[in-house]
Amino acid sequence: MIEEIKITIDDLFELPDAAVYNSDSYKPVSAVSIDSRNIKKDSLFIAIKGGKFDGHNFISDAINAGASAIIIDEDKADKFSNYKIPVVTVKNTITALGDLAKVWRSKLNTKIIAITGSTGKTTTKEMLASILSEKYKVNKTASNNNNHIGVPLTLFSTTNDYDILILELGTNHFGEIAYTVNIAQPDYAIITNIGNSHLEYFKNKKGVLNEKIVLFETTVARKGIIFINNDDILISKTMMDYPKRITFGFESISDVKGTIKSFNEEGKPVIEICYKDLKVQQQFNLYGEQSAKNYLAAVAVALKLGLNKKEISAGISKFKSIDKRLNIKTFKKFILIDDTYNANPESMRHVIELMPKIKAYNKRIAVLGDMLELGDESAKLHSELGRIIKRNKIDLTITIGESIKNLDSELKKLKVESIHFDNRKDLAEYLKAFKFPGYIVLVKGSRGMQMEEFLKIIETKAHV
Repeated sequence: MIEEIKITIDDLFELPDAAVYNSDSYKPVSAVSIDSRNIKKDSLFIAIKGGKFDGHNFISDAINAGASAIIIDEDKADKFSNYKIPVVTVKNTITALGDLAKVWRSKLNTKIIAITGSTGKTTTKEMLASILSEKYKVNKTASNNNNHIGVPLTLFSTTNDYDILILELGTNHFGEIAYTVNIAQPDYAIITNIGNSHLEYFKNKKGVLNEKIVLFETTVARKGIIFINNDDILISKTMMDYPKRITFGFESISDVKGTIKSFNEEGKPVIEICYKDLKVQQQFNLYGEQSAKNYLAAVAVALKLGLNKKEISAGISKFKSIDKRLNIKTFKKFILIDDTYNANPESMRHVIELMPKIKAYNKRIAVLGDMLELGDESAKLHSELGRIIKRNKIDLTITIGESIKNLDSELKKLKVESIHFDNRKDLAEYLKAFKFPGYIVLVKGSRGMQMEEFLKIIETKAHV
């Protein structure tokens, strides 16, 4: 019989700075929530204060819905002193959420795979989940809930019914990976790549590496297995002497070696992967080099976890592209590449290089917004996209944003057609009037640029 995980009264007393009231009426709980709308009967409700809502305002709703105990900030204790159910006060309920999630993790028999990286972590997570589900019962990070709140909640959603949990760990400030990985305590770890992301905080690639390498260090400390992207020079030099490391790559000698054999007319690669005596060849249903790299990382883990060729092929064939992440929409008269979820220099380069590989049409437009959080390197990194755009024969580049003016200026120097817009209304009107038939159209920018607004305008043109 599978052991049910429960939070005991001793677990609550162990929380730092905790005071427990009405402890005699406490009964162990097997569910923890921060959302009063999805409370299960006899669960523990943790009232956290977020950017928009304060959970302390919904405690009565949580109790009416079935919460049998609550955790609150100690400065709110007087307000809830008349409650008859167990009440736990702590200095900070967000910190308590993490502390309690670490307790939950210690009671899990489920194997945990943790993934981070500058690009591709969500896609790699989803690919890996699709493949491993052919053999195991798998839970995973929902959407991109990969921060100091999302990681604990994903752990609480995992029971010993699951064989494997795939956790995505995100960061844009120093110390965030250290915090979440200390809670997660992974058995397996992947860093997809180290790129120029969040340089406003990390300064350079070395800073990005220093933040993310904590994932490997924590996994190694618990004698777990780490998966090294040998094509990434910064990653390949890490943990050289660690015996439980598995390398993967397309360009370098690796334990799991990938080769892109060809691209079809749609720009989808045929991939061959070799590991020991096993060879897997797949007509991939996704686009571009970056997708192939994500797939190779996922297969490296799957092979180590004992999946065979048939299971890997079946799992990846069920994988669907993720909304707003290299999601290619083929309409009657043009193709639209929706990559609006986010942007950094590496992901920009990958998708621009993909465009000429799609042979359906020979005219190409890129509608690009700012790449945010690049700090002092922003002007340089935006300008450098110019030569990539010229090399890949993009016919027209349309830009919006303050930093990306640097790209527009560079393109004009290179005599590549471009047009820059200073406000969103003017760009919207331009797109409404543009005739898109015969084009491959890319829309991409950082999350804060809300490029999906312009994507929707272009989509409406498919039905005209």
